[in-house]
This record gives sequence, C-alpha cells and structure tokens, in this order.
Amino acid sequence: MFSHKPENYDCPICRVVKHNFTPTYPITRPEDIILQTPFATAFIAARWWPNNPGHVLVVPNEHFENIYDLPLHYATEIHNLAQKVAVAFKEVYKCDGVSTRQHNEPAGNQDTWHYHLHVFPRYQNDAFYEMFYKGEWTTLEQRLPYAQKLQHYFSKNKNA
Repeated sequence: MFSHKPENYDCPICRVVKHNFTPTYPITRPEDIILQTPFATAFIAARWWPNNPGHVLVVPNEHFENIYDLPLHYATEIHNLAQKVAVAFKEVYKCDGVSTRQHNEPAGNQDTWHYHLHVFPRYQNDAFYEMFYKGEWTTLEQRLPYAQKLQHYFSKNKNA
C-alpha cells in the first residue's frame, strides 16, 4: 500500500537491523547501534545537521516501508524506544529539548524505503528548521563518541 521502493530494493535499514554490514555499504556501521530490542533498533544517524550532532534513528526490526503499513504494536515499541533515547539525550548530551520527525512518500520527504523515526537533540537557538536542508554525511569517527556515550548510558541504565 502506497509503496515507492524500487523493484529489488536492497534496504539499507534492514542491513543495519540484521547486522549485515559489508564494504559495499559503508555508511552505517555496527558501532553506530546504541540499543536493540526484539521489535526496534536505535542507531546514530549517518547524516547530521550543523547544530544537532548525534541524532538517532529508531526503526522497526521488520521491514515496513512507511506509516501506512506499520502495525500498531511496532509503532508502540518504536515510540517507547524513542522516549528512552530522548531521556538519554537529556542526560548524556545535556540538550535543552528533543524533536522527532518521520517522513512518508517522496512528497513527504521520505528517501529511504523503511519506516524510520528521527530523534534530534535540540538546543536553544539551534536554528534547526533553518538548517534542515544543510545536513551533511558523517564518518564513523565523527559518530563514534556519540554512540559510545549513549551505549554507556544504556549499559548503566538497563531499565531505562
């Protein structure tokens, strides 16, 4: 229903969830994963916005292209994990707030055909919406300190 993925789509998010990392897909790495549950995975996003480094994607562990075909129990698990990430951001990043974003279909700015929820750390006067189209791809070395801080937080706070 409302599908836009190309025929024979090799889903990069499914690769992350299944830990299927190859040299031909070097963007997200195993070290980026901060938390994985039976239903959802959270990992540091490879594309960042200038004043909001270290944002996280929360995705279902099964392939659902968009909000139209996402089962309710997955939506619940995704938002539960997003809430945990938001609390971790407050503790670890010392951010002033948190924003979430989710896109569907090309007209809705979706560009990866697997449902994903962005969780952004927000700061006073960060100009997030003015900078939204200025996102840049990052390296593993740039992402690693953020991933390690969040991984450490979740290892200390098992019930978080």
